[in-house]
Amino acid sequence: MAIHGCGGVGLSALMIAAALGAAVVAVDIDDAKLALARSLGAAHTVSSRDPVEAIVELTGGGAHVSLDALGSAATCANSIGCLRKRGRHVQVGLMLEDDRSTPIPMDRVIARELELRGVHGMAVGRYDALLRLVTGGAVDPGRLIGRRIGLADAGAELAAMGNFSREISVIVL
Repeated sequence: MAIHGCGGVGLSALMIAAALGAAVVAVDIDDAKLALARSLGAAHTVSSRDPVEAIVELTGGGAHVSLDALGSAATCANSIGCLRKRGRHVQVGLMLEDDRSTPIPMDRVIARELELRGVHGMAVGRYDALLRLVTGGAVDPGRLIGRRIGLADAGAELAAMGNFSREISVIVL
């Protein structure tokens, strides 16, 4: 499995995938986030804006599943591009502003018989399985908490989230 973007969504997906036995290739341009990804169970990390070739090589022909956790035209294209035949692209990261109408390489989708899925959240029917992973210790969401702040600082923290320089997760107390 390839995961593009090692923010809170990507690292959460990584922990779940690793707990379920997937060999995960984590992709990000931030070395600190990639180090955290390794500590959370990534089998491989790729620091690149164009990771397709590296993922294809590391996975022996392409990922079976690739998840775009960031939500940009580039990460979407990379996620689709790194798939093996009959692979599945999962779009979790929201495509905002100019990326809302991102071109999809349909020639590749058709030629490689790829599956594309958009995901807006986890289905309620899967919560029990996830909570069993958490209570069993296979997934530890607490490892994603970078720092804790007071309610008075929440507005500034929320406004700064778009610059990607913050810790993975912040808890408001």
